[in-house]
Parts: sequence; C-alpha cells; structure tokens
Amino acid sequence: MKKYTYPSVLSIAGFDSSGGAGIQADIKTISALGCFATSVLTALPVQNTTGVKSVYPIPYQAVKEQIEVIFDDVFPDAIKIGMVHTSELVHTIVNTLQNYLKTPLVFDPVMVATSGHRLIEDETIQTLVEKLFPLADIITPNLDEAAVLAEMTIKTVDEMYLAGEKIKTLGARSVLVKGGHLKRKQLTSLFFSEDEQIHEFHFEKYATQNTHGSGCTLSSAIASYLAQGKSILEAVTQGQEYVQQAIYHGKDVVIGKGNGPLNHFFNPKQLIKNELELKPKSK
Repeated sequence: MKKYTYPSVLSIAGFDSSGGAGIQADIKTISALGCFATSVLTALPVQNTTGVKSVYPIPYQAVKEQIEVIFDDVFPDAIKIGMVHTSELVHTIVNTLQNYLKTPLVFDPVMVATSGHRLIEDETIQTLVEKLFPLADIITPNLDEAAVLAEMTIKTVDEMYLAGEKIKTLGARSVLVKGGHLKRKQLTSLFFSEDEQIHEFHFEKYATQNTHGSGCTLSSAIASYLAQGKSILEAVTQGQEYVQQAIYHGKDVVIGKGNGPLNHFFNPKQLIKNELELKPKSK
C-alpha cells in the first residue's frame, strides 16, 4: 500500500489573537496553499485589529524546545521566521537551527505592525543582521522595515532600489522590498536575487484597510511554494499573486474596528500528496 506525506512548512513567529497576522495568518496561508503547517511561538502580543496593546515574551528555553521537537519529528521542507524581538531570541533560534540540516528559510523582519506600532527592540537589529541574515534564503521587509535596515527614508521607487542594494550588502542572499506603503496608485515591489538580478513587480492597489497581516501572509506563502520545490523567483512571484488575490477577496469585508484581515481561503487547495519511498523491511 502506498504511503504519502505533505510538504511541511514551519512558522517561527508571534501570536495574533485577532487571527489576521502572525502564526494564525501563517497557518491559514500554508494550509490554503496545500501544505502542512507546524509552528513555534516566539512572543505573545496582546492585539486586535486596532493595534498592539502589549507584548509578553515566551521563555527562550521554551522556544528552543519547540524547535527541537518539530525538527526531530516533522522535519520542515521550508521555514518562515517572523517576529523575533530580542537579541537573546535571535541567538536561541539560530543556535538551535544550526544543529539541523539546512532547509529553505524565509525571514520576514517584523519590526513595525500595520497599525504603525514598533514591535522590535533597537539593539536586536544588529543581531538580526549578523546572525539571522546569513541563514535566510530571502528577506522580505516592507518599506518601514527596509528604511530601518538601510538607514534611510524611502518615499519613491528609486529609493526602494537604493535601499534594496544597501540591504543586500548587509549579507542578505536575496531581498524582496515591498512597496505597499508608497503613496502611489500602483503597488510596486522589487526582488533583488542572489545572482544580482532585480525583478520589478506591479500590482493594482485596492482601496481597503484590510491589509492586517499581509507581510506575514506573503512570507509564509513564499515558504509554502519553496516547500513545494519552486525556485525563489517562482515562489516570490506566486506568493505575491496569492496575497494580491487574498486582499482583493477580503477588501470589502468588515471584521474588527481597525485594519481587517485578508481572505486567506479565497481558493483553498487540498493538501498536496507526495508519495513516500518506503524501504522494504529486513527479514
């Protein structure tokens, strides 16, 4: 009898009790794209659609043990890392991951929430660059995060190009700079690939405030496509298309009093079956 497995994606991220961002958005996205979601909780923000009220840390030993039990049992085909808000947490994650075989890794440097609330400690940024950037296959900052990393203001597409080049010099293999916050009718993003190519993407910008968790959704979508064996460029392209459709199908929905969520399940896929090669039992 044939046995099957699913492409699995591990989300290492923070919590969102309102269900639109963080690990909740990651699990929805990974599931909607036909992959099996596992998760490691890094922080417990108290938030809803109107913003973050406070952030409670998860003990570092608990983060370490969460990673270990997943890797020792359901080894991921790709990893998405989101909210990492202290230097000690960065060291914990990096030191634990280094004990296992390399797997594709997407890092969404969550620093500023959709509401504008700062989510990361200043001293953590340098640790992220030094320790986590070298492990990541792609980094996906929005404009606010790219501005922090590149130490510059970004108000035009030309400045997005400059910021992306600066972030690449920090040790990032590839970078997707998301331009959703630019005051333009069209949404532009730039992908700086490992082979020094720059790919420009353009999407329609919808009149909606339902973009809560869009960055979490995109990074976990990219990880899901990487888990399915897509190249980074394919994963970036298809991941952005998925988010664009999720925003479109959720743009007129009213959930909460602030920035509402995307519609992650506008076209859900069944879990993808990969046939297992079973070794014959020895006599």
